[in-house]
Amino acid sequence: MRRMLLVSLVLSAVMAGSALAQSFSSVEERMTEAEFKAAGLDKLTPEELARLNAFIAAETGKVASTLPAATPAVDNRGFHTQTGPDGAIFSSISGEFRGWDKGTRVKLDNGQVWEVTDSTARLRVRLTDPKVTIEPGAFGAWFLKVEGYNSRAGVKRIK
Repeated sequence: MRRMLLVSLVLSAVMAGSALAQSFSSVEERMTEAEFKAAGLDKLTPEELARLNAFIAAETGKVASTLPAATPAVDNRGFHTQTGPDGAIFSSISGEFRGWDKGTRVKLDNGQVWEVTDSTARLRVRLTDPKVTIEPGAFGAWFLKVEGYNSRAGVKRIK
């Protein structure tokens, strides 16, 4: 399925060849965030994304070696001076996870660190490598949820 999406993306880029040959723009620049995620491209590593952009550039006549390597955009979601993509953050926690109380710091696999600020939220579990979602709420609030559990906690981003 993933390969089929990539092939259709490449074919549509090739059809638009003359416009791309003159001025190449990367897949990330050409698609909205929703389109990018719907195509499953958000799951690619920066290296895979760079190779896809290089392939499209080569197919459209642009020299691939002139393309810069794809670098992940700075993701400041959760900070007060937020810039970057909007929406939920999907990640996981490596190793053993035992839940949370107020003040618990949670380090995600994507490198972000979040602290539980909600004094009433408690979760007692013993999980290994759980998947988590951090969703934005009203007025700049963020909420941490662990896959498979109905509980959530208010969090703030530390790193």
